[in-house]
Amino acid sequence: MRAAERIADQAAGLRRMVQPRAVQVIAVTSGKGGVGKTNVSVNLAIAAAHQGKEVMLMDADLGLGNVDVLLGLHPAYNLSHVIEGRCSLEDVIIRGPANIRLIPATSGIKAMTALSMAQHAVVIRAFGDLGFSPDVLLIDTAAGIADSVVTFSKASQEIVVVVCDEPASITDAYALIKVLHREHGRHRFRILANMARSITEGRELFLKLMKVTDRFLSVSLDYMGAIPLDECVHKAVKQQRAVVDVYPRSRAALAFKKLATVTDKWAVPKEASGQLQFFVERLIQASPMRKEVQ
Repeated sequence: MRAAERIADQAAGLRRMVQPRAVQVIAVTSGKGGVGKTNVSVNLAIAAAHQGKEVMLMDADLGLGNVDVLLGLHPAYNLSHVIEGRCSLEDVIIRGPANIRLIPATSGIKAMTALSMAQHAVVIRAFGDLGFSPDVLLIDTAAGIADSVVTFSKASQEIVVVVCDEPASITDAYALIKVLHREHGRHRFRILANMARSITEGRELFLKLMKVTDRFLSVSLDYMGAIPLDECVHKAVKQQRAVVDVYPRSRAALAFKKLATVTDKWAVPKEASGQLQFFVERLIQASPMRKEVQ
């Protein structure tokens, strides 16, 4: 980050300390990999920024991060450098399309998937040291039900579960919801059908999942809608661009823009509990390594 940008961010941070604002924290997750979760996170972040929101996107797939690759970015630092004490979290943050702030993760470093108590505490505390608060913090989690997925999902205000038309996707999404509900007390989940061949197919995917949860769990599922199967998404990925930028009139891009409008209408706490510092506190509470953090 250049000196001028750092000074501007610090000045903005000081202003927000006087008048702190609520932050909408959304975890985008899935039970199964390969459902397009990261693509959803990236395009939702950029679509929200196009609508005037200040957005920060965190790549929370700590060992296999690829948000920067998806956008053709080349960060000098990532979260591993923060954990090693080589730089601050603000040094790691880079600007992406539509001026979103991106926190890149590592890729291919196995140790990042099994952080020690002290290392996990460093990540959590790094957030507390940020000198600014975005309007929206999107967290692209890893797939599955690993500790990091549970930690970030539980700390977020909203949990978006991405599913696609594969039996394993529905089964694994149910397993994730089950863990977050029974072991961590989460009761509401937003469901997004991705790569749907039709509006009907997207709705049917949601109904399949709801049929199982209604039978075995006491949770509330809200259907967000569907992102259509669109060749433009594949083309955008090959160009390392977001489909909302390179093919803004495509069916998928229009769906992402609609999705950003939908998420903007979700309730955001207006009191202190909606501020970024309280997200950090929720991370500490959600962490399986809570004792050492304290």
